[in-house]
Amino acid sequence: MITPAQRSAHLATIGLGFTQIVGWGTTFLMPAVLGRHIGDSLGLASEVVFAGITVMFGVGSLLAPQVGRLVDRIGARTIMASGSALYAVSIAALAFSQGMVSYLLCWAAMGIASTLALSTPSSIALAQVAGPGARRAIGMLAIIGGFASTVFWPLSGALDVALGWRGTLLVYAAIHLFACLPVHLLVLPRRPPAHHLAAAGSAAASGVPSEVRSRAFLLLSITLSSGAFVFTGAMVHMIELMRGLGHPAAVAVFLASLIGPSQVTVRIFELLFGHRYSIMNSAVFGSAALVLGLAVAMIDGGNFVLALVCIVSYGIANGLKAVQRATLPLALFGRGQFGAYMGRLALPQGIVSASAPPVIAAVLSNGGTAAALWLIFAAAMLSLVTMIMLARLAKNVR
Repeated sequence: MITPAQRSAHLATIGLGFTQIVGWGTTFLMPAVLGRHIGDSLGLASEVVFAGITVMFGVGSLLAPQVGRLVDRIGARTIMASGSALYAVSIAALAFSQGMVSYLLCWAAMGIASTLALSTPSSIALAQVAGPGARRAIGMLAIIGGFASTVFWPLSGALDVALGWRGTLLVYAAIHLFACLPVHLLVLPRRPPAHHLAAAGSAAASGVPSEVRSRAFLLLSITLSSGAFVFTGAMVHMIELMRGLGHPAAVAVFLASLIGPSQVTVRIFELLFGHRYSIMNSAVFGSAALVLGLAVAMIDGGNFVLALVCIVSYGIANGLKAVQRATLPLALFGRGQFGAYMGRLALPQGIVSASAPPVIAAVLSNGGTAAALWLIFAAAMLSLVTMIMLARLAKNVR
């Protein structure tokens, strides 16, 4: 029989899954479809159009530590609802932008909104609501969120044809205001649940011992940030990387499209069987899969089968890392100060995520595909080495 607490956790997971799909689909994924028309209309180069994403990540990362601590204290309900309202205002303003300055300022506002309403506060909210079932709930949230591109890329294309890019953005602003904001108010409690407050009083009882927490946090920050460089930067340029390896445009698009199914498949596996093995073993496996896939691409990425191995390995690693960004801090440090840890971890990850696309673009332009792959491989190797060191330090963490 489902208890009231479990019912609340299920409702929060479904509701936040919806708002995460909308949040990612109307921001990070939006320029992939609307970017060309936005650039033509405003007279902006493609680099400037996609720089909006960099601005969003950069601004959001600066506020993440403060927001994480605030969610620990007062809960996520009001904060995430405020984020939805700000999303509505900033996306509506973007629909009326007239040039580079107003365009980028709107993305800066979306960066603030994303810190209030996107991935970090949603994970903290589920940790508070789901209690001991947080790992499973966060895994389910990652599965649902993985469908953002599946939903919003075709939706953006259809709305763009019918309404133009400005009309599409106004529709998206309305969805945030009239759908996401009420969902946050309905599925989240006014205050952190009692079991979360109780966990705060015994935070040291879970996770790694207090004397190694600083070292564990440093290693976790390095492995997640270096992984973020690969996942954010390579994802944006994956089609170009595949073409640079010698694949025709249609084949490159097909290969890149397999990332999504690989991510979702491994997230489902993690959801169903994750309780049977250590989260640290899963984290090391994901980091190793990333290095393996990139190594294969560097050896002979022009071979279709090896390119397929690379893409599937990349998707598996990305799928696992998306879950582990929230579940690893939970396992290592407990629920008591989960928001504070998540906020502190989001700062370097956000800065790296903001810088990765332009850095990799510059390397691609000046050094070619091989140089870009070497850079991505180095970041992946750093992530693997630090993850192994973290696993050795936290060998008793399940």
